[in-house]
Parts: sequence; structure tokens; C-alpha cells
Amino acid sequence: MKVIAINGSPRKKWNTATLLGKALEGAAAQGAETELVHLYDLDYKGCVSCFACKTRGGKSYGTCGFTDGLTPVLNRIIEADALIIGSPIYFGSVTGETRSFLERLLFPYLTYTLPYASIAPKQIATGFIYTMNVTDEQSTTYGYEHLFNSHARYLQLIFGQQPETLCSFDTCQVSDYSKVLIESFDPVHKAKRREEVFPQDCQQAYDLGARLAGKGQ
Repeated sequence: MKVIAINGSPRKKWNTATLLGKALEGAAAQGAETELVHLYDLDYKGCVSCFACKTRGGKSYGTCGFTDGLTPVLNRIIEADALIIGSPIYFGSVTGETRSFLERLLFPYLTYTLPYASIAPKQIATGFIYTMNVTDEQSTTYGYEHLFNSHARYLQLIFGQQPETLCSFDTCQVSDYSKVLIESFDPVHKAKRREEVFPQDCQQAYDLGARLAGKGQ
């Protein structure tokens, strides 16, 4: 059993990466082999709209025909049993690297048929972990739920299972607020959230990883 986690954050040791690490710990506790991929370490592009993945009789039909630093990761994902994607929310969406990754991951398996369908060679259990500076209430006001539902809908369409979603709200941006200009947030409140609430998010991530590993068996 193999579980792969994708870190769409530029930071390797902060909120998103920490939660993904906990998720992989949960998967490993179920006997899974785990891997964490940092997208910002890779040299790659989003979909280049070459349509090689949809060319009838083409050698790349059903797979991404563009080769770059993301190609080996895409190959390993489709061989895995579960996939966990993590990203912070920047300007109301996932990071650009995460978006580019999703384009390359999902589009080759999506058929332009009536209705849309998937030609992915296997079902994969999936999960999405989001981190954000805003509160739960603010995320609703800003319409983030549409983003979460859209990702879940496409992951289920392509990989055949209802994805799990975990949101970590009101996260602490930096370890020392005195060194940066961030007047929009209360550093005392943020420190308290990181001490009291973030460990709960970590436990939820651990449990998520364990459940996904169970689904992948």
C-alpha cells in the first residue's frame, strides 16, 4: 500500500507541510509506504493545452504528453493507493503550483464525452488539506466552500471515490510577528491558536491519513 502526499506550499516546515506529515504518519501506522513531494522543488508547468492526452490513437492518449519535472510524480501517483494534496489559501485559492499540478494530474484522465467521464486506470482514495489565515466564518463569507467543493467534485470524478477535506483555519503565519509587517492579525491570538488549536488539526490530519490508507487497502 502506497500513500503519496503533495505539498503545494513553498514552505517545507510550516502549517501545510506539518499537517501532511501528520497525515502520512497516520497512513504509516496502518502499514502504508509513504512519500512526501514538495512541488516547489520541481521544475514544471501547468497544462500546455497540447491535447496529446486526447488525440485519438496517439501514443499519449489518456496520459500527459508533456515531459518535465512533474512527470515522474504523476507516474508514481497513478501507481499509488491514496493521494493527499495540501495547499495554503492565497488570494482565495490554492497556490499557483498546486493549481498547475491539478491541471496536469486531472485533465489527461477526463474525457470530453457526454457526460464527462474518467479513463483513470484505477480508483485512488484522495484527500485535500487546506491551511488559511482566515477564520471558519470568514472562509464562508469569502466563498471558499465553492473552491473546496470544486476540487472534491473533480477528484471524485477522476479517481472514483469521495475525497476527504480538512481545513485548518486561522493559522499562525510566522514564528515571530515582530520581525514582519503584519498588522492585520493579532500575534497573541495567533500564538494561542497554534498552541491550542493547531495540535487538534494535526490529530485530524493523522486520522485522515489513517482512513485513506484503510480505503486504499
